[in-house]
Amino acid sequence: MPQSPPPESFATPAVLAEERRLRKDLGFWGLTAIGFSNILGSGWLFAAMYAAQTAGPAALLSWIAAGALCALLALVMVELGATRPEGGGTVRWPLYASGRLVGTVIGWSVLLSVGGTAAEISAIMQYAAHYLPGLHSGGRLSVSGLGVAVGLSVLLTALNWFAVRMFARLNNLVSLFKVAVPVVTVIALFLSGTHSGRLTDHGGFAPYGYAACLTALAGGGIVYSVNGFQAPLDFSGEARNPRRNVPAAVLTGIGLAVLVYLALQLAFLFTVPESLLTHGWQGVNFESPFGQLALVLNLHWLATLLYADAVISPGGSAYVGVAIDARHTYALAKNGLLPRFFMRIDARSGMAHRALVLNLAVIIVFLLPFGGWQDIVSVMGDMYLLIYAASAVAVAVFRAHDRERGVPRTEGQAPGVHWIAPVSFIVASEFIFWSGWHDLRLALPLVLVGVPLFLVQRRETEGPEPRHELRQGAWLICYLAGLTVLSRLGTFGGSGRLPAPYDSVTVGAVALIVFVWAVRSGVDHLRTAPAGPAAAPSV
Repeated sequence: MPQSPPPESFATPAVLAEERRLRKDLGFWGLTAIGFSNILGSGWLFAAMYAAQTAGPAALLSWIAAGALCALLALVMVELGATRPEGGGTVRWPLYASGRLVGTVIGWSVLLSVGGTAAEISAIMQYAAHYLPGLHSGGRLSVSGLGVAVGLSVLLTALNWFAVRMFARLNNLVSLFKVAVPVVTVIALFLSGTHSGRLTDHGGFAPYGYAACLTALAGGGIVYSVNGFQAPLDFSGEARNPRRNVPAAVLTGIGLAVLVYLALQLAFLFTVPESLLTHGWQGVNFESPFGQLALVLNLHWLATLLYADAVISPGGSAYVGVAIDARHTYALAKNGLLPRFFMRIDARSGMAHRALVLNLAVIIVFLLPFGGWQDIVSVMGDMYLLIYAASAVAVAVFRAHDRERGVPRTEGQAPGVHWIAPVSFIVASEFIFWSGWHDLRLALPLVLVGVPLFLVQRRETEGPEPRHELRQGAWLICYLAGLTVLSRLGTFGGSGRLPAPYDSVTVGAVALIVFVWAVRSGVDHLRTAPAGPAAAPSV
């Protein structure tokens, strides 16, 4: 059987030399603040209203489900972060586990996900237009707004330029403010007076049916809002005691964020004036939900605070996003998807300066007025979920390969991950499917651009014919194609030819079959690959 060549970026002296330059400056609270700040961005300002419009009071169940399901995904990813700590790990693990085809496609998805940071910056401009109307109009940035957005992108890049320790300290300060404002909002809204019976009036607890809770996960902005919990994993290579601090930080960040979101949802449900519920929850519509609700309730001081935080909260997420994007670009350079030039770590600061500059250019491209904030974020969630799905495959592949070689269980491997991995893969697949045909018809074809990129790469490197690597990564291509077809046939924005709940059941069954296929292909890849990090036991 032909053997996969060792990717140049796996374990060369140059890679190891750059990896040693990373500073181990991040502890538990620094990592927790990174994860929490990345979760609590612009989503909290909108999601409570959109979720209520979609599912009514039953949106509370959607938040709980999203937290529980993200915790499953997190348990898979934290094992990878704890046992294989590495800068930009979410890019590297699929490459190690499944080979160059999967690594290239997932890496391409990560590169596209830079748009999430651009979306947060665009959101800042939209909210700042409350004070400076010329920045944003007609759902797009104006020329002056684009100039300010580019300037803000440069500022955020500069703040990430100097050192990991400085980044952690600044992010801790921003995170404190981002926690304080939602808490103050919840308290102020409840003190302004509540309306009893809100969980049962106006159509009942689930006025649009319990299936609407699934739609709210994507259509209500809940998935996008809770997404971002993986941020500490991308800093695992720069963490002190990653086996302990990374898992604790990820799970703590998820728990804190879900509590904040539940409190905000309850505050919104109980304080919306009765006069606005004439047509039920679907009739409640604000451009700036909590800001305008505060004005309606004559809480002008709160409205002022909210409009200010509407700049700071997305700004904090964008700040973290710039740092995460740099780690991803660094890892993509290690993978060979980008030139090794972008892998260089500055010896003095421990930062990947060249990666920061490249990401700044990509963010500016996303900020060009081709679409507004919602246009960008509508496909970002699917990119993130695909990365999570690939991580679930990776952890199962590593475990299966260790068992095959007789490697004993190591510290950092959590109990129950052998069943959590397939469940989390199925969950990620369902989340992608529930995002709807409107988003998937744009997101999945963009992801598949990674296939021709892989073929171009293979022409430039020596080794076996790409057909062997195509066989090992074929599961991902079939998986993406299958999700696209099922989405078109399903009831979440599709034709409805495959009715509910059979569409979701079919997606789950297909996902389980693909997961088994993917793990077997990954073990075959590791079995035939030369010794290296991909085949090495957990560290």
